[in-house]
Amino acid sequence: MFVNYHTLSSEAKIWIYPSSRKFYQQEIERLQNQLQNFVENWKKEDKNFKGSYQLLHNRFIVFLVEKSICPLNFEDVNKQVQFILQLQNEYKVNLLDKMNVCFKQGNYIQYKDLKAFKKLLKNKAVSNKTIVFNHLINTKEELENYWEVPITESWYNQFIK
Repeated sequence: MFVNYHTLSSEAKIWIYPSSRKFYQQEIERLQNQLQNFVENWKKEDKNFKGSYQLLHNRFIVFLVEKSICPLNFEDVNKQVQFILQLQNEYKVNLLDKMNVCFKQGNYIQYKDLKAFKKLLKNKAVSNKTIVFNHLINTKEELENYWEVPITESWYNQFIK
């Protein structure tokens, strides 16, 4: 069952799919309908299932599931990945490459491959205080508290010299 994001516990499991570009304003309504429809039908046969999604910064697709009530199996996660692959093709974006870096630069969110990001660090085009998006988090609580962090508080800190 699709539920409001705010009704899920802080332990809800999350998956973050960063888009290689911001979704265009004319795509947002259709994309949100597709996301909600997917969650509504994801485990329709299981009455205990509670899931939701967020589209953050018009760039990050986040799925949330109350896993303590209804754990997901391989087939369930595979359905999610298949859906994301479908969205990639339809919107001509990359959603599955989690090794790319998303970070804030002023009011904008940048998306760079790791090699280009390392070069930005080396050239001091980004600083220790630059906010990065940590896609390695696993729970709603982490999403709300540890997703947008300075480089020094992320796994990218290993590239700071």
